[in-house]
Amino acid sequence: MIIDASTLDAAASYKLLIGSVLPRAIGWVSTVSTTGVANLAPISFFTVVGRVPPMVSLSMQPRSTGELKDTFVNIRETGEFCTNLVSLPHAHQAHRSAAEFDSEIDEFEAVGLRKAACEVVSAPRVEGAPISFECTLDRIIPMGDQGDHVVFGEVRRFHIRDDLYLDGGRIDIAALHPVGRLAAEYTLVENVFTTPLEDGLVDGRRGSRMQRLDDRPTEFSPIDTAAWSASGAVRD
Repeated sequence: MIIDASTLDAAASYKLLIGSVLPRAIGWVSTVSTTGVANLAPISFFTVVGRVPPMVSLSMQPRSTGELKDTFVNIRETGEFCTNLVSLPHAHQAHRSAAEFDSEIDEFEAVGLRKAACEVVSAPRVEGAPISFECTLDRIIPMGDQGDHVVFGEVRRFHIRDDLYLDGGRIDIAALHPVGRLAAEYTLVENVFTTPLEDGLVDGRRGSRMQRLDDRPTEFSPIDTAAWSASGAVRD
């Protein structure tokens, strides 16, 4: 199958991208509005883009209504944000925080989370998140004509849970239980390996499908159901 990208609308292109670029790290982004309302949203177009200074990027699409997301507006207006790592204990709250709440709703309160203070930015952290980055806005780059933007932020403070910080400045990743994004679903990162693997192990997995942690059939996907939207937001 070869698909000419120029023939696709935004929703069709989005489906192919989110089903091909995976697993994607989730930047669970906390911000605060100029009127003091806290916002929290999972952004899976999220990655590291620089070392000195440490930099991350967030790519954001508009709401399903075409309006700019509160996360983007808050970052643009305040110049600050915080990214929080999503681990298994917070997976459901992260999923719920993707809903398109009204701008005056505090999403920490809406999904039952406590706030923790940052040191240099006004946005709160997610209390209990194993890792959080305090970030200040570096630049915003508009992408295309559909309201997409890429936000670059400089990491000003790293918050690492004490038991995760190892000698030599390493992170104990085997203790994290991080959650990643797979198209419209999630994956628990729980396998690690170094290469090469034994041929028998690789051959034994050919043609196999991912195991699910829930009780749904392996071919299930919420894409093209009423629970999914092209903006990536949860529909109540």
